[in-house]
Amino acid sequence: MQDDRFDQLASLLVHYSTDLQRDEKVLIESFDAPEEMTIALIRAARKAGAVPFSQIQRARVSRELALGANEKQLGLAATHELARMKKMDAYIAVRGSHNISELADVPIDRLKLVAKKMRAVQDQRVQKTKWVVLRWPTPAMAQLAGMSTEAFEDFFFKVCTLDYRKLQPGMKALKALMEKTDKVQVKGPETDLRFSIKGISAIICGGDRNIPDGEVFSCPVKNSVQGHVTFNVPSIYQSTGFDNIRLDFRDGKIVEATSNQTKKLNEVLDSDAGARYIGEFSLGCNPYIREPMRDILFDEKIAGSFHFTPGQAYQEADNGNRSQVHWDMVCIQRKEYGGGAVYFDDELIRRDGEFLPKQLRSLNWKNFK
Repeated sequence: MQDDRFDQLASLLVHYSTDLQRDEKVLIESFDAPEEMTIALIRAARKAGAVPFSQIQRARVSRELALGANEKQLGLAATHELARMKKMDAYIAVRGSHNISELADVPIDRLKLVAKKMRAVQDQRVQKTKWVVLRWPTPAMAQLAGMSTEAFEDFFFKVCTLDYRKLQPGMKALKALMEKTDKVQVKGPETDLRFSIKGISAIICGGDRNIPDGEVFSCPVKNSVQGHVTFNVPSIYQSTGFDNIRLDFRDGKIVEATSNQTKKLNEVLDSDAGARYIGEFSLGCNPYIREPMRDILFDEKIAGSFHFTPGQAYQEADNGNRSQVHWDMVCIQRKEYGGGAVYFDDELIRRDGEFLPKQLRSLNWKNFK
Protein backbone atom coordinates (compact mmCIF):
# COMPACT_ATOMS: atom_id res chain seq x y z
CA MET A 1 0.00 0.00 0.00
CA GLN A 2 1.37 3.39 -1.00
CA ASP A 3 1.81 5.91 1.84
CA ASP A 4 0.81 9.46 0.85
CA ARG A 5 3.88 10.72 2.74
CA PHE A 6 6.08 8.89 0.20
CA ASP A 7 4.54 10.91 -2.60
CA GLN A 8 4.88 14.16 -0.64
CA LEU A 9 8.56 13.50 0.03
CA ALA A 10 9.20 12.41 -3.56
CA SER A 11 7.63 15.63 -4.80
CA LEU A 12 9.92 17.70 -2.53
CA LEU A 13 13.01 15.87 -3.78
CA VAL A 14 12.07 16.17 -7.45
CA HIS A 15 10.58 19.66 -7.60
CA TYR A 16 12.50 21.52 -4.86
CA SER A 17 15.74 19.72 -4.02
CA THR A 18 16.86 18.77 -7.54
CA ASP A 19 14.42 20.96 -9.50
CA LEU A 20 14.21 18.37 -12.27
CA GLN A 21 13.42 19.73 -15.71
CA ARG A 22 12.07 18.11 -18.85
CA ASP A 23 14.44 15.57 -20.44
CA GLU A 24 16.96 15.74 -17.60
CA LYS A 25 18.35 12.32 -16.68
CA VAL A 26 18.27 11.37 -13.01
CA LEU A 27 19.80 8.35 -11.27
CA ILE A 28 17.68 7.19 -8.32
CA GLU A 29 19.78 5.00 -6.03
CA SER A 30 18.04 3.11 -3.24
CA PHE A 31 19.95 1.56 -0.31
CA ASP A 32 17.86 -0.84 1.82
CA ALA A 33 14.79 1.35 1.30
CA PRO A 34 11.25 0.28 0.35
CA GLU A 35 10.44 -0.31 -3.30
CA GLU A 36 7.42 1.94 -2.81
CA MET A 37 9.65 4.98 -2.20
CA THR A 38 11.76 4.24 -5.26
CA ILE A 39 8.58 3.91 -7.31
CA ALA A 40 7.24 7.19 -5.92
CA LEU A 41 10.46 8.92 -7.02
CA ILE A 42 10.35 7.35 -10.49
CA ARG A 43 6.76 8.49 -10.94
CA ALA A 44 7.47 12.00 -9.66
CA ALA A 45 10.49 12.34 -11.96
CA ARG A 46 8.53 11.08 -14.95
CA LYS A 47 5.66 13.46 -14.15
CA ALA A 48 8.17 16.34 -14.20
CA GLY A 49 9.22 15.27 -17.69
CA ALA A 50 12.59 13.92 -16.55
CA VAL A 51 14.09 10.55 -17.49
CA PRO A 52 14.52 8.32 -14.41
CA PHE A 53 17.07 5.53 -13.96
CA SER A 54 17.20 3.29 -10.90
CA GLN A 55 19.74 1.22 -9.00
CA ILE A 56 19.01 -0.92 -5.94
CA GLN A 57 21.73 -1.44 -3.31
CA ARG A 58 21.83 -3.81 -0.35
CA ALA A 59 24.23 -3.30 2.56
CA ARG A 60 24.91 -7.02 3.13
CA VAL A 61 25.80 -7.43 -0.54
CA SER A 62 28.03 -4.35 -0.41
CA ARG A 63 29.79 -5.80 2.65
CA GLU A 64 30.50 -9.06 0.86
CA LEU A 65 31.91 -7.22 -2.15
CA ALA A 66 34.07 -5.03 0.10
CA LEU A 67 35.50 -8.03 1.98
CA GLY A 68 37.06 -9.36 -1.22
CA ALA A 69 37.62 -6.11 -3.06
CA ASN A 70 40.81 -5.68 -5.07
CA GLU A 71 42.37 -2.99 -7.26
CA LYS A 72 41.37 -4.56 -10.58
CA GLN A 73 37.75 -5.20 -9.60
CA LEU A 74 37.24 -1.75 -8.10
CA GLY A 75 38.98 -0.06 -11.01
CA LEU A 76 36.54 -1.66 -13.45
CA ALA A 77 33.55 -0.86 -11.23
CA ALA A 78 34.66 2.78 -10.87
CA THR A 79 35.11 3.14 -14.64
CA HIS A 80 31.59 1.82 -15.22
CA GLU A 81 30.00 3.97 -12.50
CA LEU A 82 31.83 7.10 -13.63
CA ALA A 83 30.77 6.64 -17.26
CA ARG A 84 27.14 6.38 -16.15
CA MET A 85 27.33 9.32 -13.77
CA LYS A 86 28.76 11.52 -16.53
CA LYS A 87 25.53 10.99 -18.46
CA MET A 88 23.32 12.05 -15.52
CA ASP A 89 22.00 15.55 -14.84
CA ALA A 90 20.80 14.71 -11.32
CA TYR A 91 21.20 12.13 -8.57
CA ILE A 92 18.79 11.16 -5.78
CA ALA A 93 19.88 8.68 -3.12
CA VAL A 94 17.60 7.14 -0.48
CA ARG A 95 19.76 5.41 2.10
CA GLY A 96 18.28 3.05 4.64
CA SER A 97 20.23 0.92 7.10
CA HIS A 98 19.00 -2.20 8.84
CA ASN A 99 22.33 -2.47 10.68
CA ILE A 100 24.59 0.59 10.98
CA SER A 101 27.49 -1.72 11.89
CA GLU A 102 27.19 -3.85 8.74
CA LEU A 103 30.72 -2.92 7.61
CA ALA A 104 32.29 -3.13 11.07
CA ASP A 105 34.23 -6.32 10.28
CA VAL A 106 35.52 -5.17 6.89
CA PRO A 107 39.26 -4.45 7.31
CA ILE A 108 40.00 -0.74 7.27
CA ASP A 109 42.48 -1.14 4.39
CA ARG A 110 39.66 -2.51 2.22
CA LEU A 111 37.38 0.39 3.16
CA LYS A 112 40.18 2.82 2.31
CA LEU A 113 40.68 1.10 -1.05
CA VAL A 114 36.97 1.31 -1.89
CA ALA A 115 36.87 5.00 -0.91
CA LYS A 116 39.98 5.76 -2.96
CA LYS A 117 38.81 3.98 -6.11
CA MET A 118 35.27 5.39 -6.01
CA ARG A 119 36.38 8.96 -5.27
CA ALA A 120 36.14 10.07 -8.91
CA VAL A 121 32.53 8.88 -9.07
CA GLN A 122 31.63 10.86 -5.95
CA ASP A 123 33.43 13.95 -7.24
CA GLN A 124 31.52 13.74 -10.53
CA ARG A 125 28.22 13.45 -8.66
CA VAL A 126 28.94 16.29 -6.22
CA GLN A 127 30.53 18.69 -8.68
CA LYS A 128 28.69 18.03 -11.94
CA THR A 129 25.12 17.00 -11.10
CA LYS A 130 22.18 18.33 -9.13
CA TRP A 131 22.03 15.95 -6.20
CA VAL A 132 20.21 15.20 -2.97
CA VAL A 133 20.77 12.43 -0.41
CA LEU A 134 18.51 11.35 2.43
CA ARG A 135 18.29 8.58 4.99
CA TRP A 136 15.31 6.26 5.20
CA PRO A 137 13.63 5.54 8.56
CA THR A 138 14.22 2.01 9.82
CA PRO A 139 13.77 0.28 13.18
CA ALA A 140 17.57 0.43 13.58
CA MET A 141 17.48 4.24 13.27
CA ALA A 142 14.52 4.46 15.64
CA GLN A 143 16.46 2.42 18.19
CA LEU A 144 19.47 4.76 17.96
CA ALA A 145 17.14 7.74 18.41
CA GLY A 146 15.53 6.09 21.47
CA MET A 147 12.08 6.17 19.84
CA SER A 148 9.43 3.69 18.79
CA THR A 149 9.39 2.84 15.09
CA GLU A 150 6.08 4.62 14.50
CA ALA A 151 7.08 7.74 16.44
CA PHE A 152 10.38 7.90 14.59
CA GLU A 153 8.65 7.62 11.21
CA ASP A 154 6.37 10.52 12.14
CA PHE A 155 9.41 12.54 13.24
CA PHE A 156 11.26 11.66 10.02
CA PHE A 157 8.54 12.86 7.68
CA LYS A 158 8.00 16.05 9.70
CA VAL A 159 11.70 16.88 9.59
CA CYS A 160 12.23 15.95 5.95
CA THR A 161 9.25 17.89 4.62
CA LEU A 162 10.09 21.10 6.50
CA ASP A 163 9.28 24.22 4.46
CA TYR A 164 12.90 25.24 3.92
CA ARG A 165 11.84 28.54 2.40
CA LYS A 166 11.20 29.81 5.94
CA LEU A 167 14.90 29.37 6.74
CA GLN A 168 16.16 31.15 3.64
CA PRO A 169 16.21 34.80 4.86
CA GLY A 170 18.22 33.96 7.97
CA MET A 171 20.51 31.60 6.07
CA LYS A 172 21.22 34.25 3.45
CA ALA A 173 22.11 36.73 6.21
CA LEU A 174 24.39 34.17 7.86
CA LYS A 175 26.09 33.44 4.53
CA ALA A 176 26.74 37.17 3.98
CA LEU A 177 28.14 37.55 7.49
CA MET A 178 30.43 34.53 7.17
CA GLU A 179 31.80 35.78 3.88
CA LYS A 180 32.76 39.08 5.53
CA THR A 181 34.46 37.34 8.46
CA ASP A 182 38.15 36.75 8.98
CA LYS A 183 38.61 35.40 12.52
CA VAL A 184 36.34 32.75 14.09
CA GLN A 185 36.49 31.62 17.70
CA VAL A 186 34.44 28.75 19.09
CA LYS A 187 34.36 28.27 22.86
CA GLY A 188 32.67 25.76 25.15
CA PRO A 189 33.39 22.94 27.59
CA GLU A 190 36.85 21.58 26.74
CA THR A 191 36.73 23.61 23.50
CA ASP A 192 38.69 26.67 22.44
CA LEU A 193 39.14 26.86 18.66
CA ARG A 194 40.56 29.76 16.66
CA PHE A 195 40.81 29.91 12.88
CA SER A 196 40.26 32.10 9.82
CA ILE A 197 37.63 31.75 7.07
CA LYS A 198 38.82 34.84 5.20
CA GLY A 199 38.26 34.67 1.45
CA ILE A 200 36.38 31.36 1.53
CA SER A 201 32.76 31.12 0.37
CA ALA A 202 29.86 30.25 2.66
CA ILE A 203 27.26 27.83 1.31
CA ILE A 204 23.57 27.60 2.23
CA CYS A 205 22.19 24.09 2.65
CA GLY A 206 18.47 24.69 2.57
CA GLY A 207 16.88 21.50 1.31
CA ASP A 208 18.72 21.18 -2.00
CA ARG A 209 21.54 18.79 -1.07
CA ASN A 210 20.81 16.67 1.97
CA ILE A 211 17.41 15.89 3.44
CA PRO A 212 16.94 16.74 6.21
CA ASP A 213 18.85 19.97 5.72
CA GLY A 214 19.56 23.17 7.60
CA GLU A 215 23.13 24.43 7.83
CA VAL A 216 25.45 27.10 6.45
CA PHE A 217 29.03 25.98 5.96
CA SER A 218 32.38 27.45 5.10
CA CYS A 219 35.93 26.19 5.58
CA PRO A 220 38.95 27.25 7.65
CA VAL A 221 42.05 28.54 5.92
CA LYS A 222 44.02 25.29 5.91
CA ASN A 223 46.88 26.17 8.26
CA SER A 224 44.97 28.59 10.47
CA VAL A 225 43.32 26.25 12.99
CA GLN A 226 44.69 26.47 16.54
CA GLY A 227 43.45 25.12 19.86
CA HIS A 228 41.29 22.16 20.75
CA VAL A 229 37.72 20.89 20.44
CA THR A 230 35.68 18.19 22.18
CA PHE A 231 32.59 16.79 20.44
CA ASN A 232 29.60 15.84 22.59
CA VAL A 233 27.64 14.09 19.83
CA PRO A 234 28.42 10.38 19.27
CA SER A 235 29.65 9.58 15.77
CA ILE A 236 29.54 6.60 13.44
CA TYR A 237 32.34 6.37 10.88
CA GLN A 238 33.14 3.29 8.80
CA SER A 239 30.56 1.40 10.90
CA THR A 240 32.42 2.07 14.16
CA GLY A 241 30.96 4.10 17.03
CA PHE A 242 33.08 6.94 18.41
CA ASP A 243 32.32 8.88 21.60
CA ASN A 244 33.96 11.91 23.26
CA ILE A 245 36.29 12.72 20.37
CA ARG A 246 38.86 15.40 21.24
CA LEU A 247 41.13 16.97 18.63
CA ASP A 248 44.13 19.22 19.31
CA PHE A 249 45.43 21.48 16.54
CA ARG A 250 48.66 23.23 15.74
CA ASP A 251 48.93 25.34 12.57
CA GLY A 252 45.91 23.63 11.06
CA LYS A 253 46.98 20.04 11.70
CA ILE A 254 45.46 17.58 14.17
CA VAL A 255 48.46 16.78 16.36
CA GLU A 256 46.58 14.72 18.95
CA ALA A 257 43.28 12.83 18.75
CA THR A 258 41.57 10.79 21.47
CA SER A 259 38.20 9.07 21.95
CA ASN A 260 36.77 5.81 23.23
CA GLN A 261 38.34 4.33 20.07
CA THR A 262 41.61 6.25 20.04
CA LYS A 263 43.54 3.71 17.97
CA LYS A 264 40.91 3.45 15.24
CA LEU A 265 40.36 7.22 15.28
CA ASN A 266 44.02 7.77 14.51
CA GLU A 267 44.02 5.07 11.86
CA VAL A 268 41.32 7.02 10.02
CA LEU A 269 43.18 10.31 10.48
CA ASP A 270 46.31 8.66 9.07
CA SER A 271 44.48 7.59 5.89
CA ASP A 272 46.31 10.27 3.91
CA ALA A 273 48.02 13.62 4.44
CA GLY A 274 44.80 15.64 4.20
CA ALA A 275 42.86 13.68 6.82
CA ARG A 276 44.53 15.60 9.68
CA TYR A 277 43.45 18.98 8.28
CA ILE A 278 39.95 20.48 8.34
CA GLY A 279 37.75 20.63 5.24
CA GLU A 280 34.53 22.19 6.62
CA PHE A 281 33.16 24.40 9.38
CA SER A 282 29.37 24.64 9.66
CA LEU A 283 26.58 25.94 11.87
CA GLY A 284 23.47 23.74 12.14
CA CYS A 285 20.00 25.26 12.35
CA ASN A 286 17.23 22.74 11.59
CA PRO A 287 14.56 23.66 14.18
CA TYR A 288 13.03 20.19 14.32
CA ILE A 289 16.27 18.28 14.97
CA ARG A 290 17.16 18.72 18.61
CA GLU A 291 18.80 15.52 19.84
CA PRO A 292 21.62 13.34 18.46
CA MET A 293 20.83 9.97 16.92
CA ARG A 294 24.19 8.75 15.56
CA ASP A 295 23.18 9.55 11.99
CA ILE A 296 25.26 12.34 10.52
CA LEU A 297 22.68 13.54 7.99
CA PHE A 298 20.48 14.39 10.97
CA ASP A 299 23.08 15.19 13.62
CA GLU A 300 25.01 17.76 11.57
CA LYS A 301 21.80 19.83 11.24
CA ILE A 302 20.95 19.88 14.99
CA ALA A 303 19.64 23.26 16.14
CA GLY A 304 22.35 25.11 18.05
CA SER A 305 25.20 22.88 16.86
CA PHE A 306 28.38 23.26 14.86
CA HIS A 307 30.44 20.68 13.06
CA PHE A 308 34.11 20.57 12.21
CA THR A 309 35.26 18.16 9.53
CA PRO A 310 38.62 16.45 9.15
CA GLY A 311 39.40 15.72 5.51
CA GLN A 312 38.21 16.73 2.08
CA ALA A 313 37.05 20.29 1.46
CA TYR A 314 34.10 20.94 -0.83
CA GLN A 315 34.85 22.65 -4.12
CA GLU A 316 32.25 25.34 -3.37
CA ALA A 317 34.04 26.38 -0.15
CA ASP A 318 37.57 25.26 -0.76
CA ASN A 319 40.77 25.64 1.25
CA GLY A 320 42.66 23.25 -1.02
CA ASN A 321 42.62 20.29 1.35
CA ARG A 322 42.30 16.91 -0.36
CA SER A 323 41.58 13.60 1.32
CA GLN A 324 39.54 10.43 0.94
CA VAL A 325 38.17 11.22 4.42
CA HIS A 326 35.31 13.65 5.08
CA TRP A 327 34.16 13.11 8.66
CA ASP A 328 31.64 15.57 10.12
CA MET A 329 32.11 15.75 13.90
CA VAL A 330 29.33 17.53 15.80
CA CYS A 331 29.08 19.56 19.01
CA ILE A 332 25.78 20.87 20.41
CA GLN A 333 26.11 24.23 22.21
CA ARG A 334 22.62 24.63 23.71
CA LYS A 335 22.51 25.11 27.50
CA GLU A 336 21.40 21.58 28.25
CA TYR A 337 24.53 20.32 26.48
CA GLY A 338 26.93 22.59 28.33
CA GLY A 339 26.52 25.78 26.30
CA GLY A 340 29.10 27.55 24.22
CA ALA A 341 29.77 30.59 22.07
CA VAL A 342 30.71 31.47 18.50
CA TYR A 343 32.51 34.73 17.70
CA PHE A 344 33.06 36.31 14.28
CA ASP A 345 35.84 38.91 14.34
CA ASP A 346 35.44 39.17 18.13
CA GLU A 347 31.65 39.78 17.91
CA LEU A 348 29.45 37.28 19.77
CA ILE A 349 27.23 35.73 17.08
CA ARG A 350 25.72 32.74 18.87
CA ARG A 351 25.45 32.05 22.61
CA ASP A 352 24.27 28.70 23.98
CA GLY A 353 23.01 27.75 20.53
CA GLU A 354 20.94 30.92 19.90
CA PHE A 355 21.84 33.47 17.25
CA LEU A 356 22.01 37.01 18.65
CA PRO A 357 22.18 39.44 15.66
CA LYS A 358 18.69 40.56 14.64
CA GLN A 359 19.06 39.37 11.05
CA LEU A 360 19.90 35.84 12.24
CA ARG A 361 17.28 35.34 14.94
CA SER A 362 14.78 33.80 12.51
CA LEU A 363 17.07 30.72 12.48
CA ASN A 364 16.53 30.04 16.21
CA TRP A 365 14.50 26.89 16.87
CA LYS A 366 12.16 28.74 19.26
CA ASN A 367 10.54 30.43 16.24
CA PHE A 368 9.22 27.09 14.96
CA LYS A 369 6.47 24.93 16.38
